[in-house]
Amino acid sequence: MTDPSLTYSSRPQAPLVTEWGYKENKEYQTWGQVQAQNIQTFQAYQGYPHDPQNQYLRATVSSPSFPISDPTAIPVHYGGPFKLVSSSNMTDTAVLGQPLTFPFSGKTARNRIMKSAMSERLATFSPYDPRERGRPTEELKRLYETWATGGIGIIVTGNIQIKKGHLEATGTMLMHISNGAGNAIIDRDIPSHYLGDYRALARAAKSWGSLVLGQLSHPGRQVPITIQPYPESASDIEHPSIAGVWFARPTPLTKEGIRDTVQRFAYAALVLHEAGFDGVQLHAAHGYLLHQFLSLRTNKRTDEYGGPLANRARLILEIISEIKRVVDDPAFMLSVKFNCHDFLYPDGINEQESIALAQMLEGAGVDLLEISGGAYESVQAPKNSEYEDTIPSQTYLREAYFIDFADRLRPHVPLSKICLTGGFRSAHAMANAVRCSSTDVVGLARPLAAEPFLVLEMLRGDKPRAKPDKLLPGQTLSIAAAATQIAEIGNGYDITDFSNAFSVSRFVAKLQKESPATMSEALVFGAAKSAEGSEY
Repeated sequence: MTDPSLTYSSRPQAPLVTEWGYKENKEYQTWGQVQAQNIQTFQAYQGYPHDPQNQYLRATVSSPSFPISDPTAIPVHYGGPFKLVSSSNMTDTAVLGQPLTFPFSGKTARNRIMKSAMSERLATFSPYDPRERGRPTEELKRLYETWATGGIGIIVTGNIQIKKGHLEATGTMLMHISNGAGNAIIDRDIPSHYLGDYRALARAAKSWGSLVLGQLSHPGRQVPITIQPYPESASDIEHPSIAGVWFARPTPLTKEGIRDTVQRFAYAALVLHEAGFDGVQLHAAHGYLLHQFLSLRTNKRTDEYGGPLANRARLILEIISEIKRVVDDPAFMLSVKFNCHDFLYPDGINEQESIALAQMLEGAGVDLLEISGGAYESVQAPKNSEYEDTIPSQTYLREAYFIDFADRLRPHVPLSKICLTGGFRSAHAMANAVRCSSTDVVGLARPLAAEPFLVLEMLRGDKPRAKPDKLLPGQTLSIAAAATQIAEIGNGYDITDFSNAFSVSRFVAKLQKESPATMSEALVFGAAKSAEGSEY
């Protein structure tokens, strides 16, 4: 048995073995039930530092017996290096309230919870004059002031577009709720860059001590033809139509176009820096432009921006370099949101490339790596049973969709901090993920649209988990519901409670009437997700 007098230190970069942890008895009642889940027994791994307070321990899957000193603790397979966590500590959320200092900027977050980016669609929008688009409204400022009062450590805005004609969405289904119905934009071609409005937005979001990052994005080919009939991308690979939403064939960016894109990202970062934001996050996930360059599915180039990963990552690395040159402030924080897996086969981003990309980003001085996955067209892709069969069923007990990838990524990025977003609902799972070093930061999105003060309530111990909803499975309807809640917060209205079946029925009926295409898409996506048994 490992000497308990040893003090706990940082996780060693040891070879990967099977990882186990302890859940409360409500998960598994008896050792026999554990064995029924094909969970092996194990022995202590000599030499791994043991922490008497939290009872971490490293072990390997080899021995027919294992001494368990805590009778309330039950082992559950995790899928990475081995640690034991006493169930008596599992409900302790104090770890979520610990501050976190980032390695390159030196910025410190007040706690370990991050509000991940969601498209607010509360900026001004004109379908006729692009120069009248993208200005932050009072509703947008009220939204972020509300989230700020909720005790969130890091707040990431919704995707701020760098080009006025290339938008993620217009938000027309929200026009009955709000005057603002479009993406926020910072475009050097707009006569005003809205610096005063972004300063007010930064003040609102930082009013209670949160770090605030502006997420910068370009949709590339992933923009409906009704918004942009002439999209641009890495190559001319057209986005497939989905549930009545059509996309135009994109034009591959020229070298001049790529350079222009780099400068636009840097210009937007400079405006946010002058406005008082703590940093920016580059959106390189979910099928948007930066992701389109990274993925072999959408990048068929034969020049220095195509081919091997080092070339496909060139655009994002050039953007990071240009932001550092233009902003010229070492305390300005940089984050990148990227996919660990596209779930698009056979040529999407895979785990090995994602790890290599993370290493490149750390080398470029990126403070925070937010792990996500999937893309808008993922629902249409054939199911890859070979990949999905390698995901342990116990992953779902840990709630976070990509937590096993995070465990495998950790040894490769010793400096950059990791944020896991997607799936977390209980303070129990969040605290365990941080305590076990699976992640440094927990990302929450839609739960904070339903409950903007959830973080504060969890940190105080008043609330053990986020409120569940009764929506159809799948992303589209959930996203529409969250967008409605976001607009309600921004306008000071009561937030619709989607845990109430009547509220859900009323919302679905209204959406069917006002936005039948969205409702059709929701039904298609929901059916597909139900068939896959996935919660994505």
